[in-house]
Amino acid sequence: MINVFVICTGNSCRSVLGEALFNHLGAGRVQAFSAGSHPKGKIKPAALSTLQRHGLITQELKSQSWNEFADQPMDIVITVCDNAAGESCPVYLNNAIKVHWGLAEPSNIQGPEDEIIAALEQTYKILEQRIKKMLSLSLESMSPEQLSTELNALADNED
Repeated sequence: MINVFVICTGNSCRSVLGEALFNHLGAGRVQAFSAGSHPKGKIKPAALSTLQRHGLITQELKSQSWNEFADQPMDIVITVCDNAAGESCPVYLNNAIKVHWGLAEPSNIQGPEDEIIAALEQTYKILEQRIKKMLSLSLESMSPEQLSTELNALADNED
């Protein structure tokens, strides 16, 4: 089982979408977790609604600090904040493969509800596409260097 850690600053939207998608699409192959450097402590209701619209389980999701995972070995760490690429990860993650899939925060949109839903759906679709492409790779047999290159390239190769 490959442990994937999806992190963002607030752990209230993008990283939670990523965690749920990884656990849904990669069931039995990957186990995903999400956390934040400065967690909000609450998942944005619009993010939970997006996951529920797609039939994903949301009951066990929570907004939490990455410090909660100091004893959990991680294989791959994916930052999803558009500004988190330069943020220092905790020391305990030094051996993990680092990947950056920067995405703008969809729930920060100010406007009608249909625009917010559309932004969340777009973020969901991008994450879904990247995760499906990642899971199509021979992750278990790739070197750390190959994995890093391939996984980081997924953010640059949008269809």
